[in-house]
Amino acid sequence: MSKKRILHISKFYPPYYGGIEDVVYTIVNELKSDYDQRVICFNHERGFVRSMDNGIEIVRVNAPITIASQACSLSFLWKLQHELNTFCPDIVHIHFPNPLVAAYLLLVNTHGAKIVVHWHADIIGKKMMYYLVKPIERLVLKRAYRIIATSAQYVSKSAPLQPFLDKIDIIPNTINESKLQFFKGEEKKIKDIRTLYAGKKIVLFIGRHVHYKGIDYLIRAASLLPDDCVVLIGGTGEQTTALQHQAAPLGDKVQFLGRLPNNEMKYYLCAASVFAFPSIDRREAFGVALAEALYCGTPAVSFDIEGSGSTWVNQDKKTGFVVREKNATQYAQAINTLLNDEELRIIYSANAKEWVRTHFLKNQIKKLTTIYQ
Repeated sequence: MSKKRILHISKFYPPYYGGIEDVVYTIVNELKSDYDQRVICFNHERGFVRSMDNGIEIVRVNAPITIASQACSLSFLWKLQHELNTFCPDIVHIHFPNPLVAAYLLLVNTHGAKIVVHWHADIIGKKMMYYLVKPIERLVLKRAYRIIATSAQYVSKSAPLQPFLDKIDIIPNTINESKLQFFKGEEKKIKDIRTLYAGKKIVLFIGRHVHYKGIDYLIRAASLLPDDCVVLIGGTGEQTTALQHQAAPLGDKVQFLGRLPNNEMKYYLCAASVFAFPSIDRREAFGVALAEALYCGTPAVSFDIEGSGSTWVNQDKKTGFVVREKNATQYAQAINTLLNDEELRIIYSANAKEWVRTHFLKNQIKKLTTIYQ
């Protein structure tokens, strides 16, 4: 019997770095022995590229412009139709949000393929754009065979999903363990990082420098932290320069690392005493970076965001602390508690490892086999 064919539609795909892209990559590679799969996405660089990655065909379509975080390409419509015509998928698995491609999906002939919508997040903070997108979104959700959400917490506050609760399945996002795997001799890298910062306790943030990540609250909290710790901020983004100016009065207490390569991220996650996850609204739907830190045994401090899965990923007083949203003082107090209580940090570290291994590893992806039936 021939394998079912799955066409995955993602905004981008690794080596582009992003939480959704990591999830798509893990799904595709975990299921490659069970299904014949192909991925179509925008090219994060330039040009049209068709290539193989771990035995999976990846179709990257040129996107000459980006508007409101949406890669734009008229040619994506024709390329998508071509893949539907030639690959003939049984399932089209589209990852939201991706409003332009959602519109294209309504225009193409899917030849009877079932549509599975993977709902990673609502579109928030773009009222004018969403006014245009909302009818398209609703039509795709209505047409979908099944809808995958990443947490019950997110579903409970997602207005677009409320009419379709009867066809929602909860499958948590999963981390890419291979990215965090240690090889012989690599433990020295952790010691080297700690030595680089003169043995000070490390509070680490890794993520895009955008407003909803709440990095400005972390910097405010840093001013209330003791001098025997250092706050390291990894990543880049549109707010980097403004954040550097905000942190300048704190001197070396707050340092910017830039974008960390995947092979270095694990060293910093393990070298840190606390992982800072200060996101402030539901645009942070889950927190793959948060789960990665917990996997490494680094307790986290996050904000209590109503309707965000991040409040489930980081278990308050079990894997770290969840404090009142946008309260920099409470945030600093929670970090201080973890920095000053080594016994508590050890307990939370063990809890964090167990929690992630139970809920956020790739074995969760096998639930897709029941949806793909």
